[in-house]
Amino acid sequence: MQTLTRRDFLKLTGAAALGLAFRLPPDEDPSPPASPIGLGRATRALQCYDQPSFSAKELKVHSADTVFQIYEKQDGDTGASSHNPIWFRVDEGWVHSSFVQPVRDELNTPIFDIQKGGFLAEVTVPFTQAWHTADGGKPKVAYRFYYSSTHWVDRAVTDKKGNVWYRVLDDRYQLYYFVLAEHLRRVPEEELAPLSPDVLDKRIEVDLAQQKLVAYENGSEVFTARLSSGRAGTATPVGDFRVERKRPSRHMAAGDGGGNGFDLPGVPWVAYIHWSGVAFHGTYWHNDFGRPRSRGCIRAGVSPADAKWIYRWTLPIVPPGEVYVRDKYGTEAVVF
Repeated sequence: MQTLTRRDFLKLTGAAALGLAFRLPPDEDPSPPASPIGLGRATRALQCYDQPSFSAKELKVHSADTVFQIYEKQDGDTGASSHNPIWFRVDEGWVHSSFVQPVRDELNTPIFDIQKGGFLAEVTVPFTQAWHTADGGKPKVAYRFYYSSTHWVDRAVTDKKGNVWYRVLDDRYQLYYFVLAEHLRRVPEEELAPLSPDVLDKRIEVDLAQQKLVAYENGSEVFTARLSSGRAGTATPVGDFRVERKRPSRHMAAGDGGGNGFDLPGVPWVAYIHWSGVAFHGTYWHNDFGRPRSRGCIRAGVSPADAKWIYRWTLPIVPPGEVYVRDKYGTEAVVF
């Protein structure tokens, strides 16, 4: 394996492009509250208004992957997003929450003692670059890995400047990428432990009209979440299904069943209910749950936190360290 050098990376981009840190610009508006309540990432080009309304004055457009501080959350004009009234106040004004991924910016201590098979890791910064080495030996950006996406790490490499990189396996293309180790957090085994493992009577109901998922134990509701099902042309199938396959990370792309041009590495907490690829899974590319948005096989998207709960609660159980489990007798899922 070729030794990675920091010099090569900096020649191609610059430290900022590597996402070494997400340092936000100083406040230009003197009026925002002193303490932000969180961070957000624009998942696409995003208009910013002077009031929480689509009919208000447009102040600027944030480009995709802009990271900003959030100062407050408030209900406002829904416009075409009748299911979602939430707006965020940022430095420049107000943005609607549908295409703002709530994120954090947390660095981690690299792990060098990596056993055979590696470990599952989660991105803990708004985004980070994933590099691969081209035939000529020079590193090249392969993807951006986004906050809450999950990936398999099998090796740690230290470059000549002392920076530690994890080698990450792309499960779809069977390629290796390198990501700054401090941007990935090892998911501990306790976070993968099954929920209510002794309960045999479990069922999930998906109401497509309400874009809602409800989980039941022994007939009692124990969990609910908003989701984004398949939109026109790739509608989520209705019927009685079972969770038949699960994996904690999957590189989903158009070839998974849709042909609609998506390419999404590290989709977290995937629980398949249909042979065609229909699955419950975490979604990091929008925050617009409550109406059909998904395309191709990606037909039951929920927030990463909700997907993780579903993944842990449903059968079959995926033991820590396993990348894939299949069982035709998994948890029942009714879609109507």
